[in-house]
Amino acid sequence: MVKIRLQRQGAKKAPFYHIVVADSRSPRDGKIIEKIGSYDPMTEPSTIIIDNEKLEQWVKNGAKTTDSVKNLIERASKK
Repeated sequence: MVKIRLQRQGAKKAPFYHIVVADSRSPRDGKIIEKIGSYDPMTEPSTIIIDNEKLEQWVKNGAKTTDSVKNLIERASKK
């Protein structure tokens, strides 16, 4: 199964996340299929960048979003 989820980057106590498409069996920071956005919680307000065309294409092809990514998508659409 393919999932759209967060991949953690950045230093200790300074997280930065990539929003990626990956196989659900691969580790959190392991092999990915495609990067479709980023999330930086350290900025004020937090920065959320999502390529909506790629997101829609992957969801149409059957990829499931995790709860955290779903919340980020909702927050990004409100801005």
